[in-house]
Amino acid sequence: MSVDSVRVPTQGLASDSRSLDALKSVSSKDPKAAIKEAAKQFEAVFMQQLMKTMRDSTMKSGMLDNEGSDMGTEMLDTQYATKMSGLPGGLADVIARQLSRHMGGPEATTSAEVTQRRLPAALQGLPKSVAIPKASGAQGDFLRENWNAAQAASQETGIPAEFVLAQAAHESGWGRRDIRMADGSPSHNLFGIKATGSWKGKVAEVTTTEYVNGQPRKVVAKFRAYDTAEDAFRDYARLLKNNDRYAGVMREGQTAQGFAQGLQKAGYATDPAYADKLTRIINTTLRLQRAAT
Repeated sequence: MSVDSVRVPTQGLASDSRSLDALKSVSSKDPKAAIKEAAKQFEAVFMQQLMKTMRDSTMKSGMLDNEGSDMGTEMLDTQYATKMSGLPGGLADVIARQLSRHMGGPEATTSAEVTQRRLPAALQGLPKSVAIPKASGAQGDFLRENWNAAQAASQETGIPAEFVLAQAAHESGWGRRDIRMADGSPSHNLFGIKATGSWKGKVAEVTTTEYVNGQPRKVVAKFRAYDTAEDAFRDYARLLKNNDRYAGVMREGQTAQGFAQGLQKAGYATDPAYADKLTRIINTTLRLQRAAT
């Protein structure tokens, strides 16, 4: 079987992380071809991120920039990245060699039994092997302290850990705006999740801002309280997974725009500018992440 016979979406990982499932399904049939295709897709991801970083470093005019133009630019970058990936002697060849060694050497490229056991793990592990942010200050501290919990939530939901961290940062003011219990102790509610009738745990009752017809109003609301921040991340993952209200977020949450706008459409918050604010925090989180690499 040739590389071309490995049936994965043309744009692959550069635009849809679910292409991992397609790669894993063919790995037992032609492991060598699957490794080459996986390497090509990872190179495309790298190239797309490189192009995005270059664009972000330039000054925008501001007059014609909008969500539509941003989406068009992102799609164009994806196409360019895909076209430039997989060339002989390029980064894909290096990644392929690393994947082969990670799987146990040359014998792994000819043994379907070995590949079935090891290739899925390699494909799952590489995209998530990013560095923990080293930035100083409250932002860096927040990301480092909650990175493992965000990774666990990401594995449960499929939402990138950076997006999960960004939402926690937005809702909690990078951990500095914790919802407090009546006795002043922390609730560890990093996601601002309300305590509805189905909630059986501890509750913190505080004054908060809600938007009614686009206008901010101060109201008293009940919020869930947890023993630890890790409990908050676990509860957040359950909320997204088990509530049909967030089905769109689960489907479209692989991009910053899909994640942020999906949450706003689902009514996660009443702030009409929630998606824009969250997107800015996501960009900050990704910038700190890149600075650590």
